[in-house]
Amino acid sequence: MTTEATESGEIQVPTLLIVEDDDLILEVIKVGLNDAGFEILVARNGTEALSELDADATRFKAIITDIRLGEGPDGWDVGRHARELVSDMPVVYISGDSGHEWPSKGVPTSVLIAKPFVIAQLITAVSTLVTTADTHRSSV
Repeated sequence: MTTEATESGEIQVPTLLIVEDDDLILEVIKVGLNDAGFEILVARNGTEALSELDADATRFKAIITDIRLGEGPDGWDVGRHARELVSDMPVVYISGDSGHEWPSKGVPTSVLIAKPFVIAQLITAVSTLVTTADTHRSSV
């Protein structure tokens, strides 16, 4: 993933919000995306994710969320809330059993990756969505 330079010339690493409640899956995602050049902020459940988005959704280049997050808001809620705050926020859903709900509950132009997955799938999906969003923003 390419970094961005600010007006002052500082290099800015793209930050992603990862919403995952499984420690093993979270560690694989964190290591893989850090190695791909992303900075990661983690939310362990839907409530934490909504709080991070409400604090400043624009700091995130994309959201990666599991669907089933225990009590409280689920990944579908997280994706919708992110889009309410940033209309073209890239969203990647990951799920072991909720993929059949994606057409009706996922936000438009999102991606769903079924568990188990290889990290390269996730890196490709995130990079593609972020590049598409950046290209769209710069042409508007």
